Parts: sequence; C-alpha cells; structure tokens
Amino acid sequence: MSFNVLNSAKHYLKQGLKAIGKEEFFEFLATPEQVLEVNFPVKLDDGGVKLFKGFRVRHSTVLGPAKGGIRFHPNVNLEEVKALAFWMSFKTSLANLPYGGAKGGVIVNPKELSINELQSLTRAFTRAIANNIGPDIDVPAPDVYTNPETMAWIVDEYSRIKGSWQPAVVTGKPLNLFGLQGREISTSLGVQYVIEALLETLNKKPSQTSVAIQGFGNVGANHALLLFKKGFKVVAISDSSTGLFNANGLNIEKALQHKKQTGKLKGFSQQGVKEISNQELLSLECDVLVPAALEAAINEKNVASVKAKLVVEAANGPVTMNADEILFDNNITVVPDILANSGGVIGSYFEWVQNKQGLAWSLENVKSMLKDYILKSLNKVQSFAKENNVSLRTSAYALAADRIINALKLTRY
Repeated sequence: MSFNVLNSAKHYLKQGLKAIGKEEFFEFLATPEQVLEVNFPVKLDDGGVKLFKGFRVRHSTVLGPAKGGIRFHPNVNLEEVKALAFWMSFKTSLANLPYGGAKGGVIVNPKELSINELQSLTRAFTRAIANNIGPDIDVPAPDVYTNPETMAWIVDEYSRIKGSWQPAVVTGKPLNLFGLQGREISTSLGVQYVIEALLETLNKKPSQTSVAIQGFGNVGANHALLLFKKGFKVVAISDSSTGLFNANGLNIEKALQHKKQTGKLKGFSQQGVKEISNQELLSLECDVLVPAALEAAINEKNVASVKAKLVVEAANGPVTMNADEILFDNNITVVPDILANSGGVIGSYFEWVQNKQGLAWSLENVKSMLKDYILKSLNKVQSFAKENNVSLRTSAYALAADRIINALKLTRY
C-alpha cells in the first residue's frame, strides 16, 4: 500500500461529496485529526537493545471513539497508515457504528523475532501510545501479522498502566479473554451475506453460482469455506504460490487441509483441478469475483480481461480508481471494500459492546446481528446509487461522508 492508495481514497471521497453537493467538506474529511509517531526500545533475547518506530493515526472521532487495527510489517509507513485510518472512518460510518477511524503499525519483520521479543515489542508499543488509546478514545484490533494473542498482551499492559482491568481497550481478543464468538470469520461472513443478498435479487441459487476468490489468507480461506458449505460452486482460489481451478467446483475443505499441512496451495491434487496464475483467476468466466488479497489487484492493465458479473472487494483497495471506472462503464457491479468487508469492524463493535456491558452473545446471535447491520448498509447504498445513477462505491462514500458531516454540524460548529 502506498501514497497512490491514499490518493484513490481521496478521489472516491470527492466523488461522494459531489453526489451530495457538499464538496466544501473535502479538506476536513481528508485530513486526520491526529498523527502520532513513536520510537521505542525493545530488549532482545541476546541482551541487546533495538529501536523500533511505530505510528498511530486517528482520522476521525466525530461519531465516536476511533477504531482500527495495528499491523506489524517491515513495509509499514505513515502514508499507508493514514490511508487505512481514512478507510476505517468511512467504513464505520457507513455501517452506522458509533465509531470513527484509526490505524496503527510498527516497522518490523515479526518473522525475525522470537515470541518473547514480539511480546516485549507489543508491550513497549502499548506503553508508547497508552495515552492515545482507550475504550472511549481509540480502540485497536488485529491486522497484518498481529492476532488475538497480540491483543491479549495489549490488554494486559494497558490495564497495568491504568491500574484497572480494561478488556474493551482492544477487540479481536481470544475467546477466553472476553473475545467475540465468530470474530475470526466476521469479515468473511459479511462478504457472504452481501453476495447472497445480491444473488437473491437475480433469483440465482448458490448451486448455480460460480465464484473465484483471489487470496487464501484468513478472509479468503474462511470465505471460500463458508460459500462451499452453502453450496456455492467455488471454481477458483489462489495464494502467493499458485491458483487452483476446477470448472465443476473445488473441494475447499480438502484444499484447506492441504494448505495447513504444506503451508501453500501448490501441489493440491483433486480430479479436474489445474493450476493457474493469479492473473488467470482474475480473468475467469464466473458469476462472482472476490479479490481478497492485495491492493490494486485489478488495474488498468488487466481490467479489460475481467469477465465476472459481480466483483466483491473482500480486500482493501483491490481495484484501482481507473479500473473502477472501466468496470462501471462495462456494467460490472463492484461492491466497494468499505461495504463488502465491513463485517470485521461490525464484529469488533459487538465485542466492544460485550466488554463495556459485561455481556456474552452466542454465535447465532452474532451472525444474525451482523447480517442485519451489513444488509441495512447494502440496501441504503443500492437505493442511493439507483436514485442518483452512480456506482455503489460513490454511493457508499456519499452516505458515509454525509453521516459524518451531519454529526459535525450538530457538535463541532
């Protein structure tokens, strides 16, 4: 992710503001409230000390506490974190959550650290940003190369600093530390509910629907499994090693077993399966294409080859702004990331509410509430898009921006 992705997000914001006639709010909505950069030392296992750099960007708190993940990656940079925080503000607004947006990251290759060093780094970063996060200020969550265990370390360190138990300071925690049932699949569930709702309007059954999924990480793999169990024909999946294609549908459960055993999809054997490239996957004749991997996967160089009728963005920023316009002109429906993958932050909101109120919902309750939230957002976005003859993306940004602007008018000037 880079400066170009931030520019794309701002481009979509401009389109959304134009659709509601409120272009004068662009500078306010495009500018983060707070940018924090910290440098902190970590003691290594060999007794040495290494200095690390981290960021926490709070984009907006107009609608409530900021919300957004923390990633550990060697390529973390400030522009990336700003872009992700920007997206979170619009994602939470569109989902009608009482949140703003934030994001954080540390420049580190976690694969080069031991588990003890990772814990020390997490605790040191927590101490560095402790005055800038909190259940009613800014609530982090897992992201790239962070996980529920990372969140447990943050809870413990933050609670020590504050002198009281503070489980609501982060979401995405382990279940036995007041996490949420189904949180690990909530993003994938949201994507599933969006696809099912759109197909229902076309009177198309799962067994009649072919789906190709680029990316087999947590979101892509869980999504593939959910659709497989629902009877969808998942014809293609891919990871960084290879893509797999079977016109009659892949056995996702067996593909997952192979991935767990070998660490990659390459080498998976099933009758009728052939290996394809990630580029070939994007070009397949299919009903639904789900980019669930990297940003800019669909761009001006390959967009002409996209044949899917529906593109659902499970990843952040998988379609570039030029490609997005071409897909719209080609009558290919694109469900934007701030809507399609919002199940993750909706699930995080449920966990936060549980922690704040001492509740514990069942998995079925979580699924039902998540479906209700995301389908309400989808219906609003579809209605605005139809009424104003704009894309679903422009509609989503327009509605999200309008909610923030309306709250701003009531509270801050």
